[in-house]
Amino acid sequence: MHTTALVLFSGGQDSTTCLADALAKYQRVETIGFDYGQRHAVELQARKTVLEELRRQFPAWAARLGDDHVLDLGVLGQVSETSLTRDMAFDMERSGLPNTFVPGRNLLFLTLAAALAYRRGLQVLVTGVCETDYSGYPDCRDDTMKAMQVALSLGMDRRILIETPLMWIDKAQTWAMAESLGGEALVQLIVEHTHTCYLGDRAHRHDWGYGCGTCPACALRARGWEQYRVSPAAGGASPA
Repeated sequence: MHTTALVLFSGGQDSTTCLADALAKYQRVETIGFDYGQRHAVELQARKTVLEELRRQFPAWAARLGDDHVLDLGVLGQVSETSLTRDMAFDMERSGLPNTFVPGRNLLFLTLAAALAYRRGLQVLVTGVCETDYSGYPDCRDDTMKAMQVALSLGMDRRILIETPLMWIDKAQTWAMAESLGGEALVQLIVEHTHTCYLGDRAHRHDWGYGCGTCPACALRARGWEQYRVSPAAGGASPA
């Protein structure tokens, strides 16, 4: 039986929902984030605030929430010519992928997370990748996650489980999942404190949170919010 987990935590809606899910299931949960020269580096501050608010608003979870780790991955920004790591407009590439795709990002994240989990004695890696409501990134696919789980387990000679709670649900269902885990309090925490906008905009406040409102990440989050509010799932009781 698995009792410990390491959550890949960016400070956004998806990873915050995954963190709440892990805190509801595992006895000890740690978090890991990455500074890779992203344009929306404001998320690095947002993640600190989210962790503080989770501890303050949900005491039962606070008792399970352990250390946070942030790794410097500036080298990823150096080798990536993308709109997430360079000052360029969002566009579609000839490959059919948006230029927000950072090649190898999730593969590198998972490899380093697995190395940290190995050292910290953590059994499960939790990541918010999704194949249902996403931009077509190949490193978010279920097949990629399964392949990484096999490769990491073999390479470290230890069973490593990669858990993807959002893989088969859309953004509206992700909002509903947050409500089921922590009630309206968690939904409002996500609205107010998490960051999604690729441009790092914290000046414009919308019903679904802060952001420019036009980048692909904002558009996806806003559409999911609208669908969720039209037909929200029954909320669960707060664990606080």
